Amino acid sequence: MDFIELTVQAPRDLADILVAELGEVGFDTFEDNDAGFCAYTTEEVFDRDAVAEIMSRYEGIGELAFSDRVITRQNWNAEWEKNFQPLIIAEKVSVRAPFHPKPEGVAYDIEIMPRMSFGTGHHETTALMIENQLDIDHQGKRVLDMGCGTGILAIMAEKLGARQVLAVDVEPWTVENAADNAAENHCRTIECRLGGVETLAEEAPFDLILANINRNVLLEDMHEYARLLPTGKPILFSGFYEEDLAKITAEATKHGLRYERHRTLRSWVSAIFIKL
Repeated sequence: MDFIELTVQAPRDLADILVAELGEVGFDTFEDNDAGFCAYTTEEVFDRDAVAEIMSRYEGIGELAFSDRVITRQNWNAEWEKNFQPLIIAEKVSVRAPFHPKPEGVAYDIEIMPRMSFGTGHHETTALMIENQLDIDHQGKRVLDMGCGTGILAIMAEKLGARQVLAVDVEPWTVENAADNAAENHCRTIECRLGGVETLAEEAPFDLILANINRNVLLEDMHEYARLLPTGKPILFSGFYEEDLAKITAEATKHGLRYERHRTLRSWVSAIFIKL
C-alpha cells in the first residue's frame, strides 16, 4: 500500500481549519512547514473529490493552493534520507538515523529508520511527547504506546527505565518498523503488536499510557484508555491542535481522567492527564 502526500499552501489560521477538515476525510498525519503543511493518508482511503470540495469552500480566504502525489513504498527511504537531519530534544535526547554520528553530551541516544512509518521526532507532537516523557517516572513501569509509528516513544520509555512496553499500531509495516527500531536500539522489553484498542481486551492495566494519534481516534477510544489505567497513573496525549484541547479534556473528564498540564509547539499539543 502506498501513501498520498497532500501539500497545502495556506496562511496559518486557514491551515489550522483545513487540518481539522482533512482529518474528517481520512488524513491522519500532518507536518507543518513555512508555507502551510503536508497531510498524509493511504492511497485506498484518499478521496480527491472530497479534498477538492473542502478546498473550494475556502477559496478567497488568503492564498490557497494544494497538490497531491503518491509516495510509493519503494521510494519512501529515499524521501526521508534526503531530508532527515539529526535532532536534539530538550537538550537531552538525540534522534538520528544509523548513518549519522552519535552526538556527545546527551543523556539518551535513539536511532530511527522510519521507512513507511511516521515518528522521527521532527514532528512537533513527537518532540512534545518526548519532553513530557522526560517529566514522568518510567522506572519499573508497564507502558502502553498506542499508535506507535516508528516506535520512538516506546524506545524512549525503555531508556527511561520501563520494565515492559507494549507498542501497538494498525499498520503492518509500522509494526515491523517499530520492532526493527527497537532491536536497533538494543531494547529488550518492547513487544510490537498489530491492531487497535480491540487487541487490548485481555490486557492487565498499565502504569503509563502514551497515545500520540489524532483527535478523532483519541476521542473514540478514550473509554478504553481510561479502563486500562489505574487510579493515580498518567496518560500522555498528542496528535491534535491547541484548539482541540478542550474537546479532549471534556471527553477525558467523562472517563475519570483529570487534566494536569500541557505543552505546545506551533499550535500542536501534548497533554498529561491523571486517572482519578
